[in-house]
Amino acid sequence: MSQMLKSSGAMAAATMTSRVLGMVREMVYAAFMGTSWVASAFLLAFQVPNLFRRLLGEGALTAAFIPIFKQKEVREGEAEMWRSANVVISGLVTAAGLVCLVAVGAISIVLKSVHFDPVIDRETILMLKLLRLMFPYMVLVCLAAVLIGMSNARGHFFVPALGAVALNVVMISSVLFLAPLMGHKLEERIFGLAIGVVVAGLVQALFQMPSLRREGFRYHWVTPWRDPTFREVVRKMIPGSIGVAAFQINVLVTQFFSFWFDATIVATFNYSVRLMELPQGMFGISLATYLLPTLSGLAAEKKYPEFRQTLSQGLSYLSFANLLAAAISLSLAEPIVRLIFEHGKFGPDATVRVAQALACLAPGLLMFSMNNILARAFYALGDIKTPMKISVLCLGLNLAFAVWLVQRYRESGLAVANTLSACFNLLLLVYALRRKLSRLGLTQLRRTLLILIPAAAIAALVAAMLGSLWEHQVGHARLPMKLGAVFVPGGIATLLYWLLALWARVPAAHDIFSLIKKRFGGHTA
Repeated sequence: MSQMLKSSGAMAAATMTSRVLGMVREMVYAAFMGTSWVASAFLLAFQVPNLFRRLLGEGALTAAFIPIFKQKEVREGEAEMWRSANVVISGLVTAAGLVCLVAVGAISIVLKSVHFDPVIDRETILMLKLLRLMFPYMVLVCLAAVLIGMSNARGHFFVPALGAVALNVVMISSVLFLAPLMGHKLEERIFGLAIGVVVAGLVQALFQMPSLRREGFRYHWVTPWRDPTFREVVRKMIPGSIGVAAFQINVLVTQFFSFWFDATIVATFNYSVRLMELPQGMFGISLATYLLPTLSGLAAEKKYPEFRQTLSQGLSYLSFANLLAAAISLSLAEPIVRLIFEHGKFGPDATVRVAQALACLAPGLLMFSMNNILARAFYALGDIKTPMKISVLCLGLNLAFAVWLVQRYRESGLAVANTLSACFNLLLLVYALRRKLSRLGLTQLRRTLLILIPAAAIAALVAAMLGSLWEHQVGHARLPMKLGAVFVPGGIATLLYWLLALWARVPAAHDIFSLIKKRFGGHTA
């Protein structure tokens, strides 16, 4: 059984726990503030520091730091490895702290100058106040990202991923216990959620320390500014922040535009993105996190045939999992949104709007995840500029698509823009990587996709037909009916997809099935 599948599967279990709690958090948020303008102001403000979590924790910092961390371990020993970790922590946290101070000061100056300006609307003022309060989260996430990357490089994936569980618990608690203390109006209570974000960031960073101490890590200050290791990490990280996280930057840029066009679009689109991130994070991010140190090790030893094979195998596993998730999300978008979000201040009209955006994002799920893995392949090879250039081009395309589509189709237009730009991003990454490696060795992946794409289409069609039949015959008046509207057609479609993949002897399906049998005490041939 592939070590890739075992390690990414273990991390996926922890990530799934975190993502489920994250979905519970979004359910609590939806009931608390719905798709109101206050919700959009909070979510847009949160996305600015949260972008750094995605760029650093799931992208550029780990992509730049882990290969260097692994090289230090192999070539210079553990003492130099831990020293390199300390210098990166010292430099990045200091730099992030200075950026935070400047940003908070600038926002304070802006708020003083516009507070009584009748041209500036209340949505913008509230968004800036919330952003000022939440910006320190960026510093904490820098620290957490380094610590998680160190744990991953040492072969630990499960416990670091559980740090996000603690983060979500704190954020949920802030809605239930802290927000009511902040006032009576929603625009007052929302500050409780902002305080919860900062506390959650601190908890996630501290959560990583016990396992690293057991590995032998002890923090001490190392002056970073002239240190060659720190300079190399920064040199690779800055362009990589664009190269790895194009999707997250796309979301932020387009939602700023949408916020001033119609403030409610941000909250509506955010809920659809969160639903799409559940399968993407559960397997796509988990697999990409495992692949970075693995591919980096193979590239360092110049084992390029194994590099190609590992990359192809990872993309095959990803395709099997995410094509099914895309099919279910597309065909059952409205029942899924209704089940998860429709309560409290989140009404039926919001359900329809979020479901439409989710259906437009679903076709791009596999592309979003593949972009993460292919970008990491470039970083493992020491190439920072190529994915950066591709992402800059795709960012421009996404912005053009969004400006063109959002005024007519609102949040659905944003979803289509993200899906189209992700498609172009994937095509360009594949083309560039093929030129870099002479050949990619993806013949088996192409054969797998020729089987899985029709299987996913059949599963989506079956789920849509059964979902429509359930709606007409049973309805969704009560919770058991809502559950059945998702899990009955979704379960049957999933079973059909698996049977088709196993019948067609898709290797990824057989590997995952064998792992499940082993975990539950079965036996494989």
